[in-house]
Parts: sequence; structure tokens; C-alpha cells
Amino acid sequence: MRYHRADIVERAIAVLDAYGLADLSMRRLGSELGVQPSALYHHFANKQSLLAAVADEVLTRGSRDWQADSWDDAVRYTVRELRDAMLAYRDGAELVATVHAFGLGAGAVDESLGTILREAELPAELAQVATSTLLHFVFGHVTEEQTHLQASSAGAIGDAPRKSSDFELGLDLILDGIRTRADATTVAR
Repeated sequence: MRYHRADIVERAIAVLDAYGLADLSMRRLGSELGVQPSALYHHFANKQSLLAAVADEVLTRGSRDWQADSWDDAVRYTVRELRDAMLAYRDGAELVATVHAFGLGAGAVDESLGTILREAELPAELAQVATSTLLHFVFGHVTEEQTHLQASSAGAIGDAPRKSSDFELGLDLILDGIRTRADATTVAR
């Protein structure tokens, strides 16, 4: 059977969710598809480009339509959407954060947040740093959430899975800081 790029990404997401990022190899994926791993290189130059496509698909699947009345509501919706998309798949945060750090994919979130903050008339440097800060917070928070859940589920730690999250409070703190800094730069102009 001949596979298309989308078929390979689809199967890679299934492997990711079943076995985790560490076991998402070209060899395992080839085996799952019934092809030699070398056949995958007709669609992807290397494993990193496959991971970028998988991360982008994870984020696309997590996107929703929403309307915001203010820049901070738009930021909230965007980072919640990112968080939910990463939480939907085993090791989703590690995948998306890694691909993002390598500059290979997951750039749509940067673009979206950057656009929101620039349209809020934040100075360019503040918008750029605010975007990075928000992404680092979401990547770190979700990575910690997933790690705790997996360790708890596997019996590696005695804690039960957490019933609640402090994500919203952390996000509020960051937004308060951005708002305060934006107000200070507006006064200084």
C-alpha cells in the first residue's frame, strides 16, 4: 500500500499517544505502516521534520473558533487552546516544545500570540518577550502536568493524579505583568 504524508502523520500521532515520544522512531513507524523505515524518507527528510509535521497536526486538531473582546482574552483563548492540544496526546507538551525550540514547527502559536500583542499596540520588544514568556509558561506547565500524570499512573510516585491545576492563576500573573509593563511604557511615551 502506498501512503501519503497525511497517513504517516496520522499513524505517527497514534504511535505517540500509545507509546510516547521516546518510542516514536522511524523504525517503529515503518513497522506500524508495514513499510521499511527508508520509505518514510520519501515524505520526510528526517525524523525532526516528521516530528514537526506531527506537532503542527496536534496543534491544528486542537484549534477552535473563538471570539475575544480584548487582547488579554485573545491571549487566554490562544494559550488555553495550546494547553488543551498538548494535553490531548501523550507527551504532547514535550513534542511541541521540542519542535518549537528547534524552530522546525509549531510556529503558528508564536505568530498568533505575536499578532494579538502587536495589535494591542504593545511595543515590539515587549510583544516579543511577552510571547516567549507565555509560551515558556505553557510548555513548562503542561510538561510538568503530563509528567506528574504519567508518573502517577505508572505508580512511579505515590501522588494521585491532580484534581485541579494552577494554570489559570499563573496565566493571570503573567497577563497582569504584561498589562503593567504596557501601561508603564504608554505613560513614558
